[in-house]
Amino acid sequence: MDGDELLRHCLAKPGAWRDEPWENDVVVKVGPKIFAFLGSTGTTVGVKCGKGRDLADEWLVRYPEDATASAYIGRHGWNTLRLRGAIPADEIREAVDASYEAVVASLPKKDRPTG
Repeated sequence: MDGDELLRHCLAKPGAWRDEPWENDVVVKVGPKIFAFLGSTGTTVGVKCGKGRDLADEWLVRYPEDATASAYIGRHGWNTLRLRGAIPADEIREAVDASYEAVVASLPKKDRPTG
């Protein structure tokens, strides 16, 4: 899986849209909130992997070379996953899907996408 394929997967989600809040750093949002950090290189994705470090740390144990706690927001359960490493593409897609669902669930009901 490459960055372009992952971006297409992200944008296929209801209400998802691409943004570049920082120069050349691509993120995908639902409503006003980010659910995937794709960065500028297309070689990693930052996703919400749980409500806190306990759940998110499971990724670090399973994939110590390809998963790290995200800078600044890692304590809130965000990890950075390396594409084209040991993590299978279907698991990366599942992580993105779970991140999307967690972010949608945190939105006020009136702001949640339908469909």
